[in-house]
Amino acid sequence: MVEFNPFDIAQRQLAQAARVMGLDRAVHELLRWPQREFHVRIPVRMDDGSTQVFEGFRVQYNDARGPTMGGVRFHPDETFDTIRALAAWMTWRCAAVDLPLGGAHGGVVCNPKTLSPGELQRLSRGYVRALGHVLGPQVDIPMPDVYTNPQVMAWMMDEYSSMVGRPSPGVVTGKPLALGGSVGREDATARGGMICIREAARQIGLPLQDATVAIQGYGNVGAFAHRLATQLLGCRVVAVSDSQGGIYDPQGLDSEAVLAHKRSTGSVTGFSGGQSISNAELLALDVDILIPAALEATLRTDNAAQVKARILAELADGPTTPEADQILIQKGVFIIPDFICNAGGVIVSYLEQVQNTYGFYWDAEQIGRQLDEKITAVFQDVYKAAQSYRIAPRVAAYLIAVARVAEACQLRGWV
Repeated sequence: MVEFNPFDIAQRQLAQAARVMGLDRAVHELLRWPQREFHVRIPVRMDDGSTQVFEGFRVQYNDARGPTMGGVRFHPDETFDTIRALAAWMTWRCAAVDLPLGGAHGGVVCNPKTLSPGELQRLSRGYVRALGHVLGPQVDIPMPDVYTNPQVMAWMMDEYSSMVGRPSPGVVTGKPLALGGSVGREDATARGGMICIREAARQIGLPLQDATVAIQGYGNVGAFAHRLATQLLGCRVVAVSDSQGGIYDPQGLDSEAVLAHKRSTGSVTGFSGGQSISNAELLALDVDILIPAALEATLRTDNAAQVKARILAELADGPTTPEADQILIQKGVFIIPDFICNAGGVIVSYLEQVQNTYGFYWDAEQIGRQLDEKITAVFQDVYKAAQSYRIAPRVAAYLIAVARVAEACQLRGWV
């Protein structure tokens, strides 16, 4: 939403942590802004013979801890400040889970639903041609995000490889398995979120067997969250929604049936196994766990007070404004902050790049074990810090992440 600037939210969250930790003023000023920003125009030949020019972005927020990594979004409402915020959150995410990476993000203003496969391929390749000089396995590694998928990443990898004259599978992550992708990458973000929910439920004494769940957002992450909440945690997902609306069944929604309906119709709405509800109604349902898995600023001052869930698991980036944070904390909601809850994707992306570098690939069990160990460790670190300093989990996560990035900047002599 226009009135909620994502980058302003990211900067305010950083400022809150800086005050708590007494961060040096110069370090704070350095970390408030991206190191590098790129704004490009991408001409694409359309199927009808015309040429359309698309607007593209890439923000490399901070590389003090290593090469930057971050998603690429294809979305009609993309903005530069959204990309800046996502790059900032990726920086803190990588630092919080202690990966040797910095944070970046990119995007193209487009509606991929209206593009043919050929047009989408030419756009994907055009994005890499425009930015290939600032990408690379040791520089900046794109990964999939909203409306980008393994096929898009395959085209991007192939275009970069053509530019440098050698196979470079490690330039992107989230690729198909046949091109050097990693097992476990496709559902990694949702799987990491389920591990966080498991740990949070232990802390507050919430039995997960048959616990009720509502999921706002039914893209790749939301759909996998539906399936895994049932399979891994034993929860009952009673409501899901997408941009067109939602469905609700107190007895529980079958993940495979809902996904099949979504694929055949383009939306979860109209599913015969549930009654229609709005996104606003979904957020206010009396459920144990609420999972925002769509876009930024979903929970705001005008709706946060209506949330009844005991756990808010932020699988989306920046779904809760700072003002809504305070309302939810006062209500006693256990918030699992986004750059911890949705860190599974970047963890397995990092493992994918490691496998590409060595040319040796792990099986699903090994990937799953490493993901579980990383997510569990960072959750426990954040929870302990929150208890010790009597602060909210989000602030605790920032303290850990910012301290690591600040240390790297200082050791390099930047400040």
